[in-house]
Amino acid sequence: MKLSTALAILGVVVLLVLAAQAWWTTRRAKPRQGFEPSTAPERTEPPMDSADNAANGANGPDTTPTLDDIGPPPLRSLHRRVPRLDALIDAIVPMALEAPISAEGVLQHLPPSRRAGTKPFYVEGLDTETGTWEPLQAGRRYGELQAGVQLANRSGALNDIEYSEFVQKVEALAESLGAGADIPDMLEVVARARELDGLTAPLDAQLSITLRTNGVAWSVGFVQQVAGRLGLVSGAVPGRWVLPSAEDGAPPMLVLAVDAQAALAEDPQLAVVREAVLSLDVPQTPASVEPFPAWHLLGKQLADDMDATATDDQGQPISLHAFDAIGKDIDDLYQRLEQLDLAAGSAAARRLFS
Repeated sequence: MKLSTALAILGVVVLLVLAAQAWWTTRRAKPRQGFEPSTAPERTEPPMDSADNAANGANGPDTTPTLDDIGPPPLRSLHRRVPRLDALIDAIVPMALEAPISAEGVLQHLPPSRRAGTKPFYVEGLDTETGTWEPLQAGRRYGELQAGVQLANRSGALNDIEYSEFVQKVEALAESLGAGADIPDMLEVVARARELDGLTAPLDAQLSITLRTNGVAWSVGFVQQVAGRLGLVSGAVPGRWVLPSAEDGAPPMLVLAVDAQAALAEDPQLAVVREAVLSLDVPQTPASVEPFPAWHLLGKQLADDMDATATDDQGQPISLHAFDAIGKDIDDLYQRLEQLDLAAGSAAARRLFS
């Protein structure tokens, strides 16, 4: 072979190598895109090894729960009680009426805002037919009324200014209805509020796993597709996907979120993100549906499917030992909430931890 021919062949080979390297570099720089529905590959997720399986070896029976096992039961329409006054978490003002009054007669005199500062307040009536207290319902008549303001929430304890605002609104309502209002002493109410906040604030656990990509950035469309395959549905806010509660109208069990600005991009396949956060609001969900195991397992499945590392809020990878320790703390928290008659997922707990 002539030297000129050999040099020409070598030149062609070098050009092909450089072209292939440039293609690979460009491909890695692009965000991961979602698959078309018709071409999405099926993936069988390996279950998390249980202690029994580890002891029995790889051939032992697999009894590890999946999301279908530990997640909420199928969605169904359940009756959800409207938040009602509760002496445990509300300061209640009885309002005596001279004669029964219709719900419409009360509703037209209610203030435009049902809040006192950062605290919500409610008005209920004693139904003349059923003899039960209930939120005001059109078409019903009430022989007595009561108003209440929440003693604490995630903004802190009810303070003097907030209670004064509540009292002013209740007195104005009572005057317009010709009713008498028995207002509790401010010092006693505020002291109760501080005590309740002091007992419950340490029990307010909101857990999060930050999933950080191990290499290639994700498109928002890719995250949405992975979330959908694992049973999450789009939330009310762009860039949020939720694992719904089985209870109609209740807060979601789990929330997966990415940067909202990226989610609002015109083309979600081109909007790039490098991390997503999976969160669990512990007091909002009953322990009976096992939200912590669902959070743990879904975090692992998301990390596998998205080629990500699960990290804590300090950016450190979360180990199995850390999950085990968190689980024990959550079990203790559930017990302490129940001892206070504020079981996770109860109406009172959801109002208090909001």
